[in-house]
Amino acid sequence: MAEPLSPEAAATLRALLPRTDPVSSALRAQIPHAQVVDTCGCGCVTVDLAVGRGRVAPAPAHGNPAADAWYAVPDDAGVMVFTKGGYLSLLEIYSASSEPITAWPEPRFLKR
Repeated sequence: MAEPLSPEAAATLRALLPRTDPVSSALRAQIPHAQVVDTCGCGCVTVDLAVGRGRVAPAPAHGNPAADAWYAVPDDAGVMVFTKGGYLSLLEIYSASSEPITAWPEPRFLKR
């Protein structure tokens, strides 16, 4: 069952895709149309995404992850966004510690 993308996850995606290049621009345009279709089983806030393909165009060809960054706070966490066929498909948060990240850190703490 699909559910809306949380405001915190949407803000994280926007912060990961700040550039004006064609890939970042196309992926940012998909954010309002992205829905959560699954979550990680470990308790972290990682989400599988689906975007209504008839609603918005795919991004031009690019590699994966489409974007990634570390957080300054918490300093042991990072985040990546992946795509399939030019559409947002996974927003993954990870930690270098053994504890899962259970809430999206503030996007202002992202460092590239």
